[in-house]
Amino acid sequence: MSRGLTSQTARNIFYGGTVFFALLFAVIVFHTEQRIPQRSNVAELTPAVVRGKHIWETRNCIGCHTLLGEGAYFAPELGNVYTRRGPDFIKAWIKSQPTGAPGRRQMPNFHLNDQQLDDLTEFLKWTSKVNTEQWPPNIEG
Repeated sequence: MSRGLTSQTARNIFYGGTVFFALLFAVIVFHTEQRIPQRSNVAELTPAVVRGKHIWETRNCIGCHTLLGEGAYFAPELGNVYTRRGPDFIKAWIKSQPTGAPGRRQMPNFHLNDQQLDDLTEFLKWTSKVNTEQWPPNIEG
């Protein structure tokens, strides 16, 4: 006669499932940690990239934009803006803000000098080379 699910069987399923999923989690974390150096583009970090990241952070660009999927969704994703638009467009766009076009969201003018614009562009160039495995899915960010 079958008595159904006993408390001993339920306990074994619980402990077995817990061990299985804990091991699965450990394997996934290990696999991810092994792939990060290959995908992160850390070999191409330069002082200009670091200065550009500092500008990105101190001007709170992430308060409006997303970068590699992180940040606010008020303005476009900028993880691939360097490959989409190029450095000259990026610099001209930042310099020309706000455009004053009625009914459009406007980016403030941060009054960046040429060196700061170059550094910010280098940071955006560096982020465009991070292997995000096709993220964002929309090429236009």
